[in-house]
Amino acid sequence: MQATTLPRGRDSLGRVEEPLSGSPLAAALAAVGDRWTLQVVAALLDGPRRFGDLERELDGIAPNVLTSRLRHLESHGLVLAEPYSERPPRFVYELTSAGRGLAGALRLLEDWGARHREGAEPPRHAACGTEMEATWYCPTCERPVDEREAADLHFA
Repeated sequence: MQATTLPRGRDSLGRVEEPLSGSPLAAALAAVGDRWTLQVVAALLDGPRRFGDLERELDGIAPNVLTSRLRHLESHGLVLAEPYSERPPRFVYELTSAGRGLAGALRLLEDWGARHREGAEPPRHAACGTEMEATWYCPTCERPVDEREAADLHFA
Protein backbone atom coordinates (compact mmCIF):
# COMPACT_ATOMS: atom_id res chain seq x y z
CA MET A 1 0.00 0.00 0.00
CA GLN A 2 1.28 3.45 -0.88
CA ALA A 3 0.17 6.68 0.72
CA THR A 4 0.76 9.99 -0.96
CA THR A 5 0.79 13.18 1.02
CA LEU A 6 0.60 16.63 -0.42
CA PRO A 7 3.00 19.32 0.71
CA ARG A 8 1.46 21.77 3.16
CA GLY A 9 -0.32 24.61 1.44
CA ARG A 10 -1.27 22.53 -1.62
CA ASP A 11 -4.77 21.57 -2.76
CA SER A 12 -5.90 18.23 -4.24
CA LEU A 13 -4.57 19.32 -7.66
CA GLY A 14 -1.13 20.13 -6.24
CA ARG A 15 -1.61 23.87 -6.67
CA VAL A 16 -0.65 26.37 -4.01
CA GLU A 17 -3.72 27.06 -1.89
CA GLU A 18 -4.90 30.65 -1.72
CA PRO A 19 -5.56 32.03 1.75
CA LEU A 20 -9.24 32.58 2.51
CA SER A 21 -8.55 36.21 3.33
CA GLY A 22 -7.32 36.89 -0.22
CA SER A 23 -9.12 38.91 -2.84
CA PRO A 24 -12.34 37.70 -4.47
CA LEU A 25 -10.33 37.06 -7.63
CA ALA A 26 -7.89 34.87 -5.68
CA ALA A 27 -10.83 32.89 -4.25
CA ALA A 28 -12.35 32.43 -7.72
CA LEU A 29 -9.03 31.30 -9.19
CA ALA A 30 -8.53 28.83 -6.33
CA ALA A 31 -11.88 27.27 -7.25
CA VAL A 32 -11.74 27.29 -11.05
CA GLY A 33 -8.38 28.72 -12.10
CA ASP A 34 -7.08 26.12 -14.52
CA ARG A 35 -7.75 25.07 -18.08
CA TRP A 36 -9.66 21.84 -17.54
CA THR A 37 -11.78 22.97 -14.61
CA LEU A 38 -13.33 25.79 -16.62
CA GLN A 39 -13.94 23.46 -19.55
CA VAL A 40 -15.68 20.95 -17.25
CA VAL A 41 -17.93 23.75 -15.98
CA ALA A 42 -18.65 24.86 -19.57
CA ALA A 43 -19.58 21.27 -20.55
CA LEU A 44 -21.96 21.01 -17.59
CA LEU A 45 -23.73 24.28 -18.43
CA ASP A 46 -25.81 22.36 -20.99
CA GLY A 47 -27.10 20.03 -18.27
CA PRO A 48 -26.14 16.93 -16.26
CA ARG A 49 -23.52 14.61 -17.75
CA ARG A 50 -22.07 11.21 -16.99
CA PHE A 51 -18.32 10.74 -16.75
CA GLY A 52 -18.05 9.14 -20.21
CA ASP A 53 -20.07 11.96 -21.76
CA LEU A 54 -17.67 14.51 -20.26
CA GLU A 55 -14.64 12.52 -21.48
CA ARG A 56 -15.99 12.54 -25.04
CA GLU A 57 -16.91 16.24 -24.92
CA LEU A 58 -13.55 17.31 -23.44
CA ASP A 59 -11.27 15.96 -26.13
CA GLY A 60 -7.81 15.25 -24.75
CA ILE A 61 -8.57 15.17 -21.02
CA ALA A 62 -7.08 12.20 -19.16
CA PRO A 63 -9.55 10.24 -17.00
CA ASN A 64 -7.53 10.89 -13.82
CA VAL A 65 -7.51 14.64 -14.57
CA LEU A 66 -11.28 14.66 -15.16
CA THR A 67 -11.85 12.78 -11.89
CA SER A 68 -9.61 15.22 -10.04
CA ARG A 69 -11.37 18.28 -11.50
CA LEU A 70 -14.84 16.90 -10.73
CA ARG A 71 -13.85 16.18 -7.12
CA HIS A 72 -12.32 19.64 -6.82
CA LEU A 73 -15.48 21.31 -8.16
CA GLU A 74 -17.60 19.19 -5.84
CA SER A 75 -15.46 20.17 -2.83
CA HIS A 76 -16.05 23.85 -3.72
CA GLY A 77 -19.81 23.34 -3.94
CA LEU A 78 -19.94 23.96 -7.70
CA VAL A 79 -20.85 20.43 -8.83
CA LEU A 80 -23.15 17.74 -7.44
CA ALA A 81 -22.34 14.07 -8.04
CA GLU A 82 -25.53 11.98 -7.98
CA PRO A 83 -25.00 8.20 -7.95
CA TYR A 84 -26.92 6.20 -10.55
CA SER A 85 -25.14 2.86 -10.02
CA GLU A 86 -23.70 1.35 -6.85
CA ARG A 87 -21.71 -1.50 -8.43
CA PRO A 88 -19.61 -0.20 -9.96
CA PRO A 89 -20.06 3.24 -8.44
CA ARG A 90 -21.08 5.65 -11.19
CA PHE A 91 -22.31 9.22 -11.04
CA VAL A 92 -24.08 11.85 -13.05
CA TYR A 93 -22.61 15.32 -12.56
CA GLU A 94 -24.45 18.61 -12.59
CA LEU A 95 -23.73 22.18 -11.63
CA THR A 96 -25.11 23.68 -8.46
CA SER A 97 -26.62 27.18 -8.61
CA ALA A 98 -23.17 28.53 -7.68
CA GLY A 99 -21.65 26.55 -10.56
CA ARG A 100 -24.29 27.84 -12.99
CA GLY A 101 -23.38 31.33 -11.79
CA LEU A 102 -20.08 30.93 -13.65
CA ALA A 103 -21.92 31.08 -17.00
CA GLY A 104 -21.51 34.86 -17.28
CA ALA A 105 -17.81 34.72 -16.49
CA LEU A 106 -17.30 31.95 -19.05
CA ARG A 107 -19.17 33.97 -21.68
CA LEU A 108 -16.85 36.91 -21.00
CA LEU A 109 -13.76 34.69 -21.23
CA GLU A 110 -15.03 33.14 -24.45
CA ASP A 111 -15.68 36.62 -25.86
CA TRP A 112 -12.19 37.73 -24.86
CA GLY A 113 -10.72 34.62 -26.51
CA ALA A 114 -12.67 35.30 -29.70
CA ARG A 115 -11.41 38.88 -29.83
CA HIS A 116 -7.80 37.78 -29.34
CA ARG A 117 -7.72 34.74 -31.58
CA GLU A 118 -7.27 34.98 -35.29
CA GLY A 119 -10.28 33.78 -37.24
CA ALA A 120 -12.67 33.65 -34.26
CA GLU A 121 -15.78 35.81 -34.16
CA PRO A 122 -16.95 37.70 -31.05
CA PRO A 123 -20.67 37.59 -30.22
CA ARG A 124 -22.85 39.81 -32.40
CA HIS A 125 -26.28 41.33 -31.92
CA ALA A 126 -28.67 39.25 -34.04
CA ALA A 127 -30.81 42.28 -34.94
CA CYS A 128 -28.08 44.52 -36.41
CA GLY A 129 -24.86 42.47 -36.52
CA THR A 130 -22.85 44.78 -34.24
CA GLU A 131 -20.24 43.24 -31.92
CA MET A 132 -21.67 43.17 -28.40
CA GLU A 133 -19.98 44.51 -25.26
CA ALA A 134 -20.42 43.48 -21.64
CA THR A 135 -21.57 46.17 -19.22
CA TRP A 136 -22.32 46.39 -15.51
CA TYR A 137 -26.04 46.70 -14.78
CA CYS A 138 -27.88 47.80 -11.63
CA PRO A 139 -31.20 45.97 -11.26
CA THR A 140 -32.44 48.50 -8.66
CA CYS A 141 -31.83 51.56 -10.86
CA GLU A 142 -32.64 49.53 -13.99
CA ARG A 143 -29.76 51.02 -15.95
CA PRO A 144 -26.21 50.27 -17.06
CA VAL A 145 -23.52 51.44 -14.64
CA ASP A 146 -20.28 53.04 -15.77
CA GLU A 147 -17.08 51.64 -14.22
CA ARG A 148 -16.48 54.99 -12.52
CA GLU A 149 -19.77 54.60 -10.63
CA ALA A 150 -19.10 51.08 -9.40
CA ALA A 151 -17.82 51.09 -5.82
CA ASP A 152 -14.84 48.88 -5.02
CA LEU A 153 -14.29 47.82 -8.61
CA HIS A 154 -10.55 47.34 -9.05
CA PHE A 155 -8.58 46.12 -12.01
CA ALA A 156 -5.07 44.71 -11.87
